[in-house]
Amino acid sequence: MTGVEFYFEDFTPGRSFPLAQKHVSAEEVIEFASEFDPQPMHLSEEAGKASILGGLSASGWHTASMFMRMMFDGWLSRSSSEGSPGIEFMEWKKPVLAGDTLSGRSTVVESRVLRSRPGIGLVKFLHEVENQRGELVMRGENPIMMRLKNSEAGAA
Repeated sequence: MTGVEFYFEDFTPGRSFPLAQKHVSAEEVIEFASEFDPQPMHLSEEAGKASILGGLSASGWHTASMFMRMMFDGWLSRSSSEGSPGIEFMEWKKPVLAGDTLSGRSTVVESRVLRSRPGIGLVKFLHEVENQRGELVMRGENPIMMRLKNSEAGAA
């Protein structure tokens, strides 16, 4: 693998990796919602203000998608990732409004070498996304499979 900076061995419990920042525009909120979640609060500022969300707000699924890109741009693109077997949980804590700027981190919770897949380890992450006011807007946890730097070490 070329361009890899982070292998399984680099993901030690407690270590955090920053997510890339993401500015959320009204246009992208409406575009995503139009195709995937056309509820009124995601399609117009007026409907958003009339809702409990307080303004034009991104769908939770849009927030999850933005998080994925933030993670990819922040650190995942430079890792030995082999994908993920799923998501353990995801919580949308506060609305993401048009005009917000998101940032956050992925923190290693635990890691272990997989006996069933030589050369691969499983790293569990806690992901936290905040808005520009430092308010938590999304939180989630999932494992990601990572290739070991020395594959033969995992096969022993």
